[in-house]
Amino acid sequence: QVQLVESGGDLVQPGGSLRLSCLASGFPFSTYSMRWYRQAPGKERERVATITGTGGTTNYAESVKGRFNISRDNAKNTVYLQMNSLKPEDTAVYYCNVWFLQHFWGQGTQVTVSS
Repeated sequence: QVQLVESGGDLVQPGGSLRLSCLASGFPFSTYSMRWYRQAPGKERERVATITGTGGTTNYAESVKGRFNISRDNAKNTVYLQMNSLKPEDTAVYYCNVWFLQHFWGQGTQVTVSS
């Protein structure tokens, strides 16, 4: 079965950096686009970044462009989200997502940006 396991969330000060990881299994990883979403308290879940199967194409929400970078290692079945220049408004639970016949989600990892 499809499994997505996120890690790397933490408490970080404004201006700091974090790298999130998502280990995937149960589907042909290199064939599928992967996405990172986030959901802040009281807000709808929003898509943060997408990367195609080969890693050749990425796109980002306007709110994170120039600060976040999505990448993947198909040999490790892992997708990453490098987050730099973090702001308090980046505080959220971050989720890994894949569409493989249906949407699959990880359990999420908490990112808190606060001084």
